[in-house]
Amino acid sequence: MNFQKIMLDDIDLFLFDFDGVLTDNLVYINQDGIESVACSRADGLAIDVLRKCKKLVYIISTEKNSVITSRAKKLKIKAIQGVQNKVKVLESLIEEGNFDINKIMYVGNDLNDFEVMSKIKYAACPADSHPKIQKISTFVLKTKGGRGVIREILEEIFELDLVHILYKK
Repeated sequence: MNFQKIMLDDIDLFLFDFDGVLTDNLVYINQDGIESVACSRADGLAIDVLRKCKKLVYIISTEKNSVITSRAKKLKIKAIQGVQNKVKVLESLIEEGNFDINKIMYVGNDLNDFEVMSKIKYAACPADSHPKIQKISTFVLKTKGGRGVIREILEEIFELDLVHILYKK
């Protein structure tokens, strides 16, 4: 897949939706009503790369769920949950961190991401995203949600050598 040429230095802040981006958009509920989801370890390794490259990363989710809290804690990133208006969160992050809106990448998959993705220069979505989200995305990935979306972004869009970044001195 041919992507627009972009360098990692073009992005200061990465924002990821949770359900359908870091997960496959399915929720599993056991007999006690406890929810769980599946996340890709490939994305965990990709987050390590972003941290090593000194890039800020947030999860922004409409849902408020301990699963998101646990995953964010394990990945050592911040999660903003229970968000009704993702554009307002974006504006708040820009103001608080003095970010340039043109140096932000948002990765979403569904209609609750539409407005925020419409406001920024770099929007990406998994292969199985809603058609309206695919239409407005700068990058439509080959990978489905929960299957290594962040890894694909780093290796395919930014053409990063993760082995070199993480394991070579």
